[in-house]
Amino acid sequence: MTVITESRITSVVRAAEALLSHRAGSPVVLAEPEDLGGSGRTIVVRVRVAQNPLSMDRTLVIKALPQHEDPHAFHREIASYKYATALPTESRPGPQLIASDPDVRLMVLSDLGRGNAMTDLLAGTDVVETSRAISAWGQALGRMHAATVGGEGDFAALVRRGPAGTQGGDLLREEALRASRVARARAADLGVEMGCSVVRALDTACRLFDEGDHRAFSPSDVGPENILLNEAGVQFMDYEWGGFRDASLDIAYALVTFAAQLGPQALDRHGDLEIAMVDAWRSEVHGIWPALRRDGDLQRTLVIARLLWVWLSTIWMLPDDDADIGGAAHLLVGHGDEDLAAHGVDLRDLDGTAVDGVRIDGLGIGDLDLDTVDIDADEAVGSHYAHDWALHTNDPRVIVARWSDLATAAAPVDPEIADFATAMGVALHRVWLS
Repeated sequence: MTVITESRITSVVRAAEALLSHRAGSPVVLAEPEDLGGSGRTIVVRVRVAQNPLSMDRTLVIKALPQHEDPHAFHREIASYKYATALPTESRPGPQLIASDPDVRLMVLSDLGRGNAMTDLLAGTDVVETSRAISAWGQALGRMHAATVGGEGDFAALVRRGPAGTQGGDLLREEALRASRVARARAADLGVEMGCSVVRALDTACRLFDEGDHRAFSPSDVGPENILLNEAGVQFMDYEWGGFRDASLDIAYALVTFAAQLGPQALDRHGDLEIAMVDAWRSEVHGIWPALRRDGDLQRTLVIARLLWVWLSTIWMLPDDDADIGGAAHLLVGHGDEDLAAHGVDLRDLDGTAVDGVRIDGLGIGDLDLDTVDIDADEAVGSHYAHDWALHTNDPRVIVARWSDLATAAAPVDPEIADFATAMGVALHRVWLS
């Protein structure tokens, strides 16, 4: 959680009071500010409404962005909240926008309450509860997608009200395109050949930001760190860089990001949990996208989208082009098989063969006994981006596990992607974990 001085919190609360008072036409008093943290220098505070002339919620959440940051992110987030707030209550994916002031980059949101963090539910010991949470996550994504099909024009109109450059601005899209452009060369640096079909698949995945058969609204970062479960169900809490894109990118993002959060008991059922999430999502959208009823077509689409996310998270982990890849080996590493399992590594050979200290291309997964060392985030490629994406990790075990999971998912529908994923996992294991 970001440490914020009391004076900064007080100034944000006073600015929110002024904004709400102007909106109400009479004084609004906010009290008992509670720092909820925030990425970078963003301030997020819960306050109690002590005095108000309107029928406001008893508590509200204030979010204030630093003045020096790119204003396009703020305006795009405001457009996303305005669009989502206008949806029917049952389809609303998260908090409502109460008020905003672009001049001071401040917004006031409805308070979702304390609820249960998705990360806590994934890490818990009750596998049934974890499975229910993951299914609810998939259903919530599906409901949001189904409710927003055809709404891209309305969202674009909201974005156009922001400063020039806000429309079309999507940081994650830009990062994905950048990572795709260097893909073949960076894979070669690791001794892995990226075949033409894999290159085409990566290009296809990048086009899903602008094209695709399943266009719908997305908050953008739909990973577990940004999800709360309350009495109303699953709530997505971060709309920065929200917009329209192919919905397969969202469900694939969820599949790629949830495994690293699983506790040891749930990790044993990782494959079943993936199926539960996809089935829950498909149950909400197959009526508008009938082609998704066909398992083969759906799995092929998701594999292509997963390839992009796994590749992007890998690129963010690698050093700059002119640095030695092996020099990045002082990343987070663990203490043998049990520790790897607890952090999301599959404990299977990347071709699916169970291992117990067996050596893979000279690498002994079961023989690992390494110390834990933190990496400076500034050493990772992609550290220039301000948003703290759920996709991002500094843990090499998570990256290796993602390639293993992708290889498993791709094997029935795209053997070339499966082979590439296997080769990447082995190569990264050799560099980082041997």
